Amino acid sequence: MTPQAVLFILEKRGAEAGVTNFSAHDFRRTFISELLDSTDIVTVQKLAGHATPELTSRYDRRGEEVKQRAVQAISVPRRRRK
Repeated sequence: MTPQAVLFILEKRGAEAGVTNFSAHDFRRTFISELLDSTDIVTVQKLAGHATPELTSRYDRRGEEVKQRAVQAISVPRRRRK
């Protein structure tokens, strides 16, 4: 199957589902973002075939919510006042 045939099928199915303005590359971005929710970036980098974690991070589309959850997960010990 040619890349053009795959694109044609994706566009046809997208239109049937009412989804417009997407590309096959959106699947790669989604794949990487979903993996980053549960896997470290170096493992995701290897699965994506990227040379560096920096390149992988460009595909991350998870947004600010992920950063907020990460900050909330930090446990900072507090000193007791005497």
